[in-house]
Amino acid sequence: MNREAFLPTTKEDLKNRGISQPDFVYVLGDAYVDHPSFGPAIISRLLESRGYHVAIISQPDWKDDKSIQLFGEPRLGFLISGGNMDSMVNHYTVAKKKRHQDAYTPGGEAGKRPDYAVVVYGNLIRRSYKHTPIIIGGIEGSLRRLSHYDYWSNRMKRSELLDSGADLISYGMGEKSIVEIADALDAGIPIEQITYIRGTVFKTRNLEDTQPDKIMLPAFEQIQQDKKLYAKSFYRQYQNTDPFSAHQLVETYPHNVYVVQNPPSYPLSQEEMDDIYALPYARTYHPDYESKGGVPAISEVKFSLISNRGCFGGCNFCALTFHQGRIIQTRSEESILAEAKMMIQDPDFKGYIHDVGGPTANFSQPSCEKQLTKGVCTNRQCLFPEKCPSLKADHSRYLSLLAKLRNLKGVKKVFIRSGIRFDYLLYDKKHPFLKELCEYHVSGQLKVAPEHISDAVLSKMGKPSRQVYDHFVSEYYKTNQKLGKKQFLVPYLMSSHPGSTLKEAIELAEYVRDMGYMPEQVQDFYPTPSTLSTVMFYTGLDPRTMEPVYVPKSEKEKAMQRALIQYRDPKNYKLVKEALLKAGREDLIGFDKKCLIRPRDKQSYKKQQTTSTDRPKKSTKNKKIRNVHKKRKK
Repeated sequence: MNREAFLPTTKEDLKNRGISQPDFVYVLGDAYVDHPSFGPAIISRLLESRGYHVAIISQPDWKDDKSIQLFGEPRLGFLISGGNMDSMVNHYTVAKKKRHQDAYTPGGEAGKRPDYAVVVYGNLIRRSYKHTPIIIGGIEGSLRRLSHYDYWSNRMKRSELLDSGADLISYGMGEKSIVEIADALDAGIPIEQITYIRGTVFKTRNLEDTQPDKIMLPAFEQIQQDKKLYAKSFYRQYQNTDPFSAHQLVETYPHNVYVVQNPPSYPLSQEEMDDIYALPYARTYHPDYESKGGVPAISEVKFSLISNRGCFGGCNFCALTFHQGRIIQTRSEESILAEAKMMIQDPDFKGYIHDVGGPTANFSQPSCEKQLTKGVCTNRQCLFPEKCPSLKADHSRYLSLLAKLRNLKGVKKVFIRSGIRFDYLLYDKKHPFLKELCEYHVSGQLKVAPEHISDAVLSKMGKPSRQVYDHFVSEYYKTNQKLGKKQFLVPYLMSSHPGSTLKEAIELAEYVRDMGYMPEQVQDFYPTPSTLSTVMFYTGLDPRTMEPVYVPKSEKEKAMQRALIQYRDPKNYKLVKEALLKAGREDLIGFDKKCLIRPRDKQSYKKQQTTSTDRPKKSTKNKKIRNVHKKRKK
């Protein structure tokens, strides 16, 4: 694609457009991809639509000050995004080992951004431009906006606003706040006086800049020393993520420095959403990357459609509540269909729309009628531990959209690859979405995320009970049987989440045994910034109740819990055996159908034979699952 379709990335690009000085220089941790699935593309195109000139510096050499001086000093300020992922998640596995590939870098090359990219880029800019405004955003800036536990250094860290040398954080999705910031700077308001914009975090030495009903959080020095106090502080933050009910939050740092979080921006209206996705995106990576084979991350989203944002699912290991919020925002059918028709014209389009959804595909409206005027409940979840009586489960709008997409000329198949909340699906009377999903939008197998099957662990995850998932499994196979289809479920499972002892890990392994096959997708719990589960991991407390939580932390135990889920893999034999012996579950070592592994020596076999009379009876729940899978095989 012609480079004129993209925003300027060189001085020559600026010159060709007759721009002497950009208003903003946007520094990115990712490669420059001009597609609405990439936050920087939305922010830069939105600013452009408001008449501002934005130039892009993608993945600068952080060891060279000149790399940030490409365009000189911008008229209004620098913008920073660490990328579509937190830079530490991008760089390291949960075992803190370096990743060898980076899907957001040309050619998938690793190591093109620094650790803690937002902080490094901020200081890189500040060395050259002492007084130029710096505004940080994106997932990394958003989720590290106040003090937070950092898994990779295993310590509490300050707000990135302080460590980066920036002036403001635009947190959340940022469309409303970034335009307000730009307009204020353009009007000549000094950056230190821009303290009133929703969806921003600022620093001050004067509490007169704050609101009368503000909430004073514990000081940073206090929560460094007291994990219990940090758990309480985080839960206050968690309760202040709704734009209609949130208060200003103030965190105190040494030397009379205050970091102040304003309430979140109000949700976008449907018209605003439509306008944002109608901006003139090039919809691909910059042509400079072609010689390196492009940017791998585009392959998953190029032929996908974003229909919604926000999530009221409330999974405790997910940061969506802190970033996009719990109120569902949607695009109109007309907007989505227009984008689909544009997609069909792409020479690379083969007839398959890869996804239609968002954080949760089948959330196509707010969970109840009051949310768009009064917000979400502060102390109550929509789906956990049980569904709220006010929940309105209705898939009619989503079903209408999918039907129209299927009927577009040139479309062969419409897939749904975003997460699906199976509990919400079941709450819609007669499950109309399940039938359509199985008939039109699944190709052989459906991926779902029960994450675990032990209610003790699910309660710490904020996920529905096992009974709900078992009901979904039954309904899924019944529906496919009625349709004359043989389609399977592929569950995503998580090991080592807070609350999971070896007992719960073995319970999950027995469930896997009764499924009849080994899941390929297993994820160790990954403590990322600003989630309730991460606070549990660090403090050993559930912030919601302040009750103690068991946390598997040793590498050995985490390896055992992961191995138990994939107990059929010969490489895991020793770990599985060690885990079973440690948990006193020798009954699962033997030749019986219920056993997970077989003994490899005669002594173990004799011991297993002598204890066979003490074997626990088969769980009626597991029997139910076995019956479901037997029917599936028939």
